[in-house]
Amino acid sequence: MTSELPKAYRGLESLKVSHVHHWTDKTFSFSCERPDSFRFRSGEFAMIGLENGEKPLLRAYSIASPNWAEELEFYSIKVPDGPLTSRLQHLKDGESIWIRPKPVGTLVHDALLPGKRLIMFSTGTGIAPFASVMRDPETYDKFDEVILTQTCREVKELDYGKHLMAEIESDELLQEVVGDKLRYICTTTREESAQMGRMTDWLRDGRFEAATGAPLTPETDRVMICGSMEMLAEHKAICEAAGMEEGSNSEPGQFVIEKAFVD
Repeated sequence: MTSELPKAYRGLESLKVSHVHHWTDKTFSFSCERPDSFRFRSGEFAMIGLENGEKPLLRAYSIASPNWAEELEFYSIKVPDGPLTSRLQHLKDGESIWIRPKPVGTLVHDALLPGKRLIMFSTGTGIAPFASVMRDPETYDKFDEVILTQTCREVKELDYGKHLMAEIESDELLQEVVGDKLRYICTTTREESAQMGRMTDWLRDGRFEAATGAPLTPETDRVMICGSMEMLAEHKAICEAAGMEEGSNSEPGQFVIEKAFVD
C-alpha cells in the first residue's frame, strides 16, 4: 500500500474487475484479477469491498471460483439499501474492489471427517461457496458421491447453478474428474417448477431420501450448509437429530455451516 492511502487500507489489495454478469434483477456475479500470492481453500470467504473515505466498506463474500482458477469470482444478492451491495451491484468492467488477502471459513474439507457422500445444502446466493467446492478435484478424491441442492423462490434464480453444471459438463478436464459423481437438485418455493419445496421439508417427508437413495446417515454422509440464519438453524437441527456433530477447522465433524453473511 502506498503512504497516500489512509491507515485503514493498509494490508488490503486492490483488484481490477474483469467481468460482471447480472443473472436476475436481484443477483449478479463478478470476476476480478487474482494476485499471484493469494491462496485459499475451496469454500472459504474473503473480506471484499469498496473505497469509502477514510475507512473501506468491507463485507464477507464466499469465493465462488475454485482454488485453481486464475481469477476470483463472487456471486452476490442485490440489496437496494445495503451499505455495500447497493453500490457493488453497479460495478463495471475495469473498476476495482478491495480485498483482505486472508481468506477463512468452515465450508472446507478440513472441517469434515472422511465420508462417502458429500451433501451441500444452499438457498439463494448461498450456493457461492459450493460453486468453488464442486469444481475442486479434491472433492471427488474424498467422496464417492456429491450432491448439491439449491432452493430459491423463483426459477430464474436457479440460473447460476444451472450454468455451473453446464460449465462442468462442457469442460473436458473437469468432466474427467467429476464423472457421474455430481448431482444438482434445485427447487423453488414460490414459482411453479418441476421440483417444489424447501429442502428441510424434503428431508422431513422423505422426498430427499427418494431423490438421493438414502436418508442422512452420520456414518457415511458429510454435510455443508449455507443460507439465511433461519435456514442454517433448521438444517443444523435436522443434522443433529440424525446423529451428526458439527465440525470446525480445529475439530472436524459430520456437518459444517457458514456464519458469515453479506448485508
